[in-house]
Amino acid sequence: MFAIATQQEQYKTYVLSDETAQAQVEVVPERGGIVTRWKLQEHDILYLDAARFTNPELTVRGGIPILFPICGNLPDNTYTHNGQTYTLKQHGFARDLPWEVVEQGTQDSAHLSLQLTSNEQTRAVYPFDFLVNFTYKLQGNSLEIHQRFTNRSSEPMPFSTGLHPYFEVTDKSQLTLDIPGTEFYNQRSQSVDAYSGKFDFEQDEIDAAFRNVTRQSASATDLSRKLHLTVEYDSVYSTVVFWTVKGKDFYCLEPWTAPRNALNTGEHLTHLEPGATLEAIVKLSVTVL
Repeated sequence: MFAIATQQEQYKTYVLSDETAQAQVEVVPERGGIVTRWKLQEHDILYLDAARFTNPELTVRGGIPILFPICGNLPDNTYTHNGQTYTLKQHGFARDLPWEVVEQGTQDSAHLSLQLTSNEQTRAVYPFDFLVNFTYKLQGNSLEIHQRFTNRSSEPMPFSTGLHPYFEVTDKSQLTLDIPGTEFYNQRSQSVDAYSGKFDFEQDEIDAAFRNVTRQSASATDLSRKLHLTVEYDSVYSTVVFWTVKGKDFYCLEPWTAPRNALNTGEHLTHLEPGATLEAIVKLSVTVL
């Protein structure tokens, strides 16, 4: 049985439930359209820094932030389009703006659709008209995220997009990863490093971008919590980022359509023609071992 309820806390929160699977997802449209919680049986799947979440001046560290129209950061936070320089902060603006709920339903799944539309604020840093629609679909042990990006401009719209899910972990030494790549770009050392399937979690920070992934899924097994997580993504996603910080109870497996700075380099950048729409799906699944 599927259900959707709302609760008013600091922000209006939509609670999607699959009672048969004992699964629940919480979505906060006005805080960047973010999923803040995903629970399966007694397991909290996502990490959330509650203090940052309650401070609207700070970006959220936790849940599943939406990255658009860039992933990562730009040098000096700037790019040039048609001879004009624009400033765009890390991961873009979608995760900071309020989204509008446009549809919800409980037929065959609990699903909630949100949209973000260009406005004066976005055009000041990104001179394009767009409509972005996200539908969160909870069914069983899976959360599907259906995305539609429509270019309402009169010229091609360059962008990249991605998700930044924070997964809860209590003992990283019990974490095993399956990421489809043999090397990664190390953002901290600015080098390309070989990957043998393991990271040294004693490092202060790991920020590894696997470019040109060879498979449309990545996974992690948390032996201490007895959970197996799979992230599946469409072929438009060229990059998977693994990120974690020492002493913090999270790790991130992030599907990106392009690496950081693609708006300047053009690497894997999407150019959406006027009036065209790009659709993409990311599916997160959890198995209790």
